[in-house]
Amino acid sequence: MTAARLVARCVRGLEPALGTEILRTGSATIDWIGHREVGFRTGSRIRTGTGTGTGDDGSGSHGDAVRLRTADDVFLLARRQADVGPHKSDLTALAELARAVDLEGLARERRAHGGPAAGFGGIEISASFLGRRTYNRYDIEDAVGRVLAARAGVPYHARRHGEPAPPGHSGWRLTMDGTHATLLLRLGRRPAHRRAYKNTTVPGTLHPPVAAAMAQAAELRPGQRVLDPCCGAGTLLIEAHHMVPGTTLLGFDLDPAARRAARRNAGPLPVAVEQGDAGALPVADRSIDRVLCNPPWGEQVDAGGRLAGHPERWWRELARVLTDEGRAVVLLPEASGLGHALALGLTPVHVQQLSLFGSRPLLVRLERHRDRRRSRARQKAEVG
Repeated sequence: MTAARLVARCVRGLEPALGTEILRTGSATIDWIGHREVGFRTGSRIRTGTGTGTGDDGSGSHGDAVRLRTADDVFLLARRQADVGPHKSDLTALAELARAVDLEGLARERRAHGGPAAGFGGIEISASFLGRRTYNRYDIEDAVGRVLAARAGVPYHARRHGEPAPPGHSGWRLTMDGTHATLLLRLGRRPAHRRAYKNTTVPGTLHPPVAAAMAQAAELRPGQRVLDPCCGAGTLLIEAHHMVPGTTLLGFDLDPAARRAARRNAGPLPVAVEQGDAGALPVADRSIDRVLCNPPWGEQVDAGGRLAGHPERWWRELARVLTDEGRAVVLLPEASGLGHALALGLTPVHVQQLSLFGSRPLLVRLERHRDRRRSRARQKAEVG
């Protein structure tokens, strides 16, 4: 298989995490990193993380496949040219872009990388742009989508009226960032972020690619004990399993509906979900290697139990259960809560702001503070 030119799209702020995951496959090279996207090349087959946990999800039959769990979606690069001007008359240049696309070559590449074997069925296109323009996204979609549909001899579905496309339509995307206009064809039948395992959700449930990025930041290793003290629908623990199988995964939640959702979503995976208060965890001191958590700080879900009105208890439990070499990766609505972490000897070693459904949360990695000078002195004493 020749190296395909691909583009993976992601949540804003996760571009470095997505680039890291692409490079860690060992079979890809990165062409560019832009606004919410990473362009790359690979000769390996791509799996987009939409499966159930066997086969298509990468834990079974596709041993040579590359999976990108931090990606919202993965596309073939159909065409890239200079961005067009801001006036409606400039949309004719986008129609020319659509006329230059090699439709037959794209269909072959999509089949080679595990995409739909059938033709395009129909055309649906989603557009986005940066900067001020005298046209809107629907004008862009119509200018390109109608040309593609006419060339392929299939129907065009306009998104202008908000109706879903009929089954079988191929998904296209056009991004315009002020420098480039990039036309993309989705590899799979549906976006990569739609996990088949996520049968049940609860308020505050985490976006799966963000959960995957948090698991990646934790640098998990087989044999470690991984805890989510407010596990909700189980997304963080399930993504942790798929990123690094072989860990011991434990989730607690006060809400029985959340525990039912987590157990149903996890299915046969080795995820233990129990009733527990994140302000008083039934876990021994210094017994947890990694904590992954999206705490209930009142943005979507109010804190309950012993955390109600006392967020410092969550931090106290976090500091209590982590081993000396432990690490926590958490999603926080703002940085003010980190004062509790610092007071308890937990040091933020990485902070990344995301843009997620209108909010700007912080992805924070924390480690237990250790006095490096004392550590070196202790090592010398042991050698002596």
